[in-house]
Amino acid sequence: MRTQVAIIGSGPSGLLLGQLLHGAGIDAIILDRVDREYILGRVRAGVLEQGTVAQMHQALCADRLKADGIPHEGFEIAFNGRARRVDMAGLTKGKSVTVYGQTEMTRDLMDARAAVGASTIFDARSVMPLDFDTDHPSVAYEKNGSSHRIDCDFIIGCDGFHGICRESVPATALTEFERIYPFGWLGVLADVRPCRDELVYCKSPRGFALCSMRSPTRSRYYLQVPANELASDWSDDAFWDELRRRLPESIADSVVTGASFEKSIAPLRSFVVEPMQFGRLFLAGDAAHIVPPTGAKGLNLAASDVHYLFEGLREFYGERSNAGIAAYSSRALARVWKAERFSWWMTKMLHEFADDDDFTKRIHQAELDYTLGSAAAMEVLAENYVGLPY
Repeated sequence: MRTQVAIIGSGPSGLLLGQLLHGAGIDAIILDRVDREYILGRVRAGVLEQGTVAQMHQALCADRLKADGIPHEGFEIAFNGRARRVDMAGLTKGKSVTVYGQTEMTRDLMDARAAVGASTIFDARSVMPLDFDTDHPSVAYEKNGSSHRIDCDFIIGCDGFHGICRESVPATALTEFERIYPFGWLGVLADVRPCRDELVYCKSPRGFALCSMRSPTRSRYYLQVPANELASDWSDDAFWDELRRRLPESIADSVVTGASFEKSIAPLRSFVVEPMQFGRLFLAGDAAHIVPPTGAKGLNLAASDVHYLFEGLREFYGERSNAGIAAYSSRALARVWKAERFSWWMTKMLHEFADDDDFTKRIHQAELDYTLGSAAAMEVLAENYVGLPY
């Protein structure tokens, strides 16, 4: 089998790149080790920067996003029993974010790919990128007991933090940067009305909390919990009780409770690998970097990777120029590290760290006071939250 671009991983970054390439007349095959239903069953992020939304429009996959996505022009930060709204639109000349579940974005991209008859191979076992340090890379895999190979010009690794693509690169060619946080986020999904029309980030002596939503009738709430905590240790009643304890009374009184239909704990880490390209193998999204979810950057960083990759591949096939693909890693990493900084900063400022001494706690308090009391600092916060330019 032969294609121009082989994409390993059918999450939103792989699917988005595949759809953009199809629109440009560039052939791509996507492989994934699991099936469509498993992928659509994963619960992930839901805040899209304008750049991500623009790419969905460019890929002609934005009909449902346009109809069901919830534009947000601000968010709240609560602490010391009060809340302050960050007016993103006012601080960034009209920019905003859109709340739209990653699962729905993935579904839209999958449906669009199926509609145009583009090839996606699910349940591909033992996937292995080969010869990517030559001009003739390929991807080997097994399907239904038979061995297969796809010859291609480029391999794109969109297969996540635990995927095979980064693991296939010699360790001596990689530099990894990592920070593991001593807590996770316990998240629940419930079909109840959100307590606010916009997101609320809450710093409390009991730990961080986040009030979010997926729709006007579906809420997503998070609590900071110890890293060794188990979701099964938390009943719904215990979760709602603890959430209310962490929120200011005016917000807690607006929380509508109900049975959760999804409950899980996500560990928090910061991770970057350099470089993001090795010969004709390119890493994108979680395969190359992880951010704590505090700044809502994970999915959006994957989308910016796709932007740089698509530009480079379109230039290669349209103009026979290597300049764009050669610059991919440096361009992507420049934006990645800025988002890593912002996500680390938000996490440090809003969470409780068990080993923080009294001085450090006062510094975090002063930083939060300064940020929310300074027009210049608020502008920087809003600029980063809505997404830095590509």
